[in-house]
Amino acid sequence: MTRIGLVGTGYWARTVHATALAAHPGVELVGVYGRDLAKADAVAGEHGGTGYDDLDALLAEVDAVAFAVPPSVQGELALRAAEAGKHLFLEKPIALDLDVANALVDAVEDRDLSSVVFFTARYVDAWEAWLEETIAAAPVGGRADWLSCQVGPDNPYAASVWRRENGALWDVGPHQLAQLIPALGPVVDVAGARGEADLVHLVLTHESGATSRMSVGQNVPKAAVRVGVEFYGEDGWRTQPDNPRDLGQAYARALDELLANISAGQSAHRCDVRFGRDVVEVITRCEAVLTRPA
Repeated sequence: MTRIGLVGTGYWARTVHATALAAHPGVELVGVYGRDLAKADAVAGEHGGTGYDDLDALLAEVDAVAFAVPPSVQGELALRAAEAGKHLFLEKPIALDLDVANALVDAVEDRDLSSVVFFTARYVDAWEAWLEETIAAAPVGGRADWLSCQVGPDNPYAASVWRRENGALWDVGPHQLAQLIPALGPVVDVAGARGEADLVHLVLTHESGATSRMSVGQNVPKAAVRVGVEFYGEDGWRTQPDNPRDLGQAYARALDELLANISAGQSAHRCDVRFGRDVVEVITRCEAVLTRPA
């Protein structure tokens, strides 16, 4: 049984992380950390464990830590957990600052820790199988869209401060890069332009010579919503199949893989902190080249 602590008390922490951690037969949810002890107590009271407002106290009781906090906070807190020798279950992006992401990688490597980053699509069985088949087909180009409408009082993400401040590039861009990079190779050059609100269009050149296009935005009209990934090569286009995304199942698979690596003493994973750092590095470069509309 792996003893895990949860950092975070918000919507995603409650509905996804805490629920999945409490349900997993190989996990003991030891406690929940939050700056507001009352909120930490409330999440722990519903899902198990104890509420903490002292992170070091929680770290002293666990083997691993799951994070469900904004990326501006996650990087520094995850660094403290890694320095304490704790394995990591991280959200994307792992940080907003590349220096913090690099420091986190160093801390994990110095202590030979296991880590996974929850790029959701990479843990949906049908999508991961499709991506593996696509990689084997050696695509020469691709495109990825995540155009959504996160507005209105009924949208649980509409009130997210970090999403409003950093936009779709940092929120959903990592999901698309987590598929473009494995299929086409590391990104060596970027170009792009901004559209209305947080809409951005990017052209990526990959080390293999392949190119891809990525468009992300979370304030498009509802009738224009589109989310998908496609690649092309000698056999034509390969489109990510339609598949209902079950967050609970995806989280359970990611957690299974983390626990297996911990048990095996294995630190490498296809979506570990090193890959998470690579995604942060690409987004940082994208930010540097994006131009404002005239």
